[in-house]
Amino acid sequence: MNRISHNRYLFILAAIFALILSASAIKPYDRHDWLLENALVFLFVVFFALTYKRFPLSRISITLIFLFLCLHELGAHYTYAKVPYNTWTQAIFGKSLNSILGWERNHFDRLVHFSYGFLLAYPVREIFLRIAYVKGFWGYFLPLDITMSTSMIYELVEWAAAEIFGGDLGVAYLGTQGDVWDAHKDMLLASIGAAIAMIITAAINIYINNDFLREWVDSLKIKKHRPLGEDELKRLWRKRNKTSR
Repeated sequence: MNRISHNRYLFILAAIFALILSASAIKPYDRHDWLLENALVFLFVVFFALTYKRFPLSRISITLIFLFLCLHELGAHYTYAKVPYNTWTQAIFGKSLNSILGWERNHFDRLVHFSYGFLLAYPVREIFLRIAYVKGFWGYFLPLDITMSTSMIYELVEWAAAEIFGGDLGVAYLGTQGDVWDAHKDMLLASIGAAIAMIITAAINIYINNDFLREWVDSLKIKKHRPLGEDELKRLWRKRNKTSR
């Protein structure tokens, strides 16, 4: 990896995102909601800044994360339920997107939840491959699994925040727009996005990796034939007693 070129690319994306974040902070629709929406972003930026030298992600992963954060900042500026994409499409095409597609609610939040899975599943896959050294089937299933589980956790965070803050802020952050199945649909879209991303990744690997099928089969083979559970606990207990004597 060309570290200088990689660092320059990262710096360019970081500078662009800093500008987008700054623009998003200028007269947002709801200042308190903007701060709440960006709480996790601030934590991620700090974590990324502390770890990128030791664990630099690929340009592909960095770009995908960057795109997702840009979409998020757009939603944070207007609040997700009020992003005026209909006004924009009306000005460009003479018709609003909702009228063209027969929608009634603002669907920007749906786009971002889909993008969460579609754009972030690959970076998660890269982390699994480089840290847990997973191969074959697990290199595609685990990113999907993590996307689904974290999407569920985020819905719980939204619910908790709405309960804690209440009022208009809670409603703006939750963004259900009166749909009782909003959380379920958001999780489904994130899962679909991640599944599509992993299917595309698998298709590319099938085409360029001659060992794809062998790695896939090997990843599903039993690695340890002895059962674990109580048998493993007994073995560990005996080993502990022997070493403690």
